[in-house]
Amino acid sequence: MKRLKVLVTGGAGYIGAHTTVELQKSGFEVVVVDNLSNSSEDVIDRIEKITGERPRFFKADCADLSAFSKVLEEVGEVDAAIHFAAFKAVGESVREPLMYYRNNLQSLINLLQILTSSAKAAIVFSSSCTVYGQPDKENLPVNENAPLKKAESPYGMTKQMCEDILEDTAKAFKDNLKVISLRYFNPIGAHDSALIGELPRGVPQNLLPFVTQTAIGKREQLNVFGNDYNTPDGSCIRDYIYVCDLAKAHVAAIKRMLYESEMMEGNIEYFNLGTGRGLSVLEVISEFEKATGVKIPYKIAPRREGDVEQVWADPSKANKILGWIAETPLDEVMKSAWLWEQRLASDS
Repeated sequence: MKRLKVLVTGGAGYIGAHTTVELQKSGFEVVVVDNLSNSSEDVIDRIEKITGERPRFFKADCADLSAFSKVLEEVGEVDAAIHFAAFKAVGESVREPLMYYRNNLQSLINLLQILTSSAKAAIVFSSSCTVYGQPDKENLPVNENAPLKKAESPYGMTKQMCEDILEDTAKAFKDNLKVISLRYFNPIGAHDSALIGELPRGVPQNLLPFVTQTAIGKREQLNVFGNDYNTPDGSCIRDYIYVCDLAKAHVAAIKRMLYESEMMEGNIEYFNLGTGRGLSVLEVISEFEKATGVKIPYKIAPRREGDVEQVWADPSKANKILGWIAETPLDEVMKSAWLWEQRLASDS
């Protein structure tokens, strides 16, 4: 039986690499396209070590239509695509909005332009809970019917705009395009092999890499951005989801479009991916300390522009329809992140 081929844009990045592993484990042939602006090619070697199979890799910028088209010409027809290729740091997007709008919108438009010329196309879009803005208290935990409020950052705006682009394109190509948009909450942790994990360039934008870098002594102390929010301990609340659990949701979404498309509600669907539990920044520090036995020095810093006060998921739709659940215990997730940080230190 012919193996189905999945294109993964941004597949050398943090979530992309873990998803490539899960796709290969599920029997798919994977083609990775990445411009390596926030990743490195040795991730492809590491994926091969984990799975025993090397994904086909092309270095190209998805925002460059000519370069991207050439890759797809060489690869030929793909059965589905997962689109990760995007800039994703909230703070940076506030400082560099045009860079975010140009890259994040153009890369998706290019993918759609190429794939909608095929007889059939199936796309999983890497979206974000930022599309909900700061939800009202009555909409917490957030389900897919919560109103999309104005995003708090240009990054969040690009995710909202990309979903609008997908919605309009799905309407225009209703006979040959299927789309599933996965709205993630906050991915954390690393593969249990410690061969792949989150690898921020420069100062981390996400919480857990900052925690692990402080734990190993790379950073003197952790900044907690604000302790005066309207939350139980004053720090921001997020829903932290294990990256390997998150990766498995993409496989479930691909299978739904390829094998169960007649069960889809129309040709575009949305799913929230989270644990259903909100943790504050100070709770994350405490949970890491409990799981690893390592003390984290931290200081309270001013609030960070673009941060939402509190948001966590109601993942029941994904649980029910995709048959997916975020099941890995938090202490295991924390240990995986710590093991990965130690591996990075021993490799340097």
